Amino acid sequence: MQQLNELIQEAQRSVLSDQENEVDRIMTICNACRYCEGFCAVFPAMTRRLRFNKADINYLANLCHNCGACLHSCQYAPPNEFSVNVPQAMAAVRQETYIEYAWPKSFGRLYKNNGITVGLSSSIALAFFLWLSIVSKGSIEAKDGNFYAVFPHNTLVLIFGAVFTFSILALGIGFYNFWKDISKTGASFAAIGESAHDALTMKYLGGGHGEGCTNEDDGFTLWRKRFHHFTFYGFMLCFASTSVATIYHYVLGLDAPYALNSLPVILGVFGGLGLLIGPFGLLFLNLRRNPLHGDARQKPMDRAFILLLFLISISGLLLLGYRDSPWMAYLLIVHLGFVMGLFLTMPYGKFAHGVYRVAALLKNAVEKRQPNTLKLGSD
Repeated sequence: MQQLNELIQEAQRSVLSDQENEVDRIMTICNACRYCEGFCAVFPAMTRRLRFNKADINYLANLCHNCGACLHSCQYAPPNEFSVNVPQAMAAVRQETYIEYAWPKSFGRLYKNNGITVGLSSSIALAFFLWLSIVSKGSIEAKDGNFYAVFPHNTLVLIFGAVFTFSILALGIGFYNFWKDISKTGASFAAIGESAHDALTMKYLGGGHGEGCTNEDDGFTLWRKRFHHFTFYGFMLCFASTSVATIYHYVLGLDAPYALNSLPVILGVFGGLGLLIGPFGLLFLNLRRNPLHGDARQKPMDRAFILLLFLISISGLLLLGYRDSPWMAYLLIVHLGFVMGLFLTMPYGKFAHGVYRVAALLKNAVEKRQPNTLKLGSD
């Protein structure tokens, strides 16, 4: 009976959606052509297969970095009757991945078509809740830039600890379920190291040849990769700032606010600047990008994530600049609302692409170390 149930579950997982059928069709054509075999990790991985099941398609879709190089090099791209558009087909499946592996699933479906609305409304609602919570005390004044005079330290730890734990749990469950479906083997330390290197350097945003991605036309540019670096490492510096401040508070017994030349503030400023430059640049490129490069239905999700990161950064920097002013409490409420809105929605939006892409890069690193039994590709 258990084997029967497993077969039934496997059959249910193997049913392809329209978008997955399109990737299957395109990969079958690409596998016969192989002109783009050296472009990025997708095509060598493709050559290790003759057929593409649901797990294969989800894996390849998340391995694709949407650099666009294959589209402009393909002789079968639109307006050819074969209409081969790898970036667009892969993007459509990636969105299905975010929804399918979201936990809880209902949250993913909500974010699917209303990215900007959900992201901003969540942030505004949370900020309003925070405002009500302190207005009920009769005053929202704070002096000497002391955030804890507005919200007690333990209250902030409880609220953000709960939100952060929920987000990590949701992303972790999504990663685990995705990895379980695409890979049946473990990963060696060498494979983990290679995938970490490829993810942290964003290797395949170089287009597979190091010259960058295409954007509004067939010209290569490294700015998409650079703006991704600004965004990711800006986010990590902000996270490092919070982590160092936690050590200051609990280990060293040093209470906020910290001096402008202190490590938490320096990390936060540089991180905030990264989160201004990166999202602004990515939004600029997103608005100008060739519509054939992606799935138009993902625009709200993409832009909601970019906008939230930008608003978090600008509100955080304003909070630092005006922390000794009467506006500090209001800026703190707005900033915390945006931060909590991001963490609540990030398992169901664009942030999730990083999690599933890391899993796909890890699968690729593992697969490359295994013998290619087909002996048909460059591996």
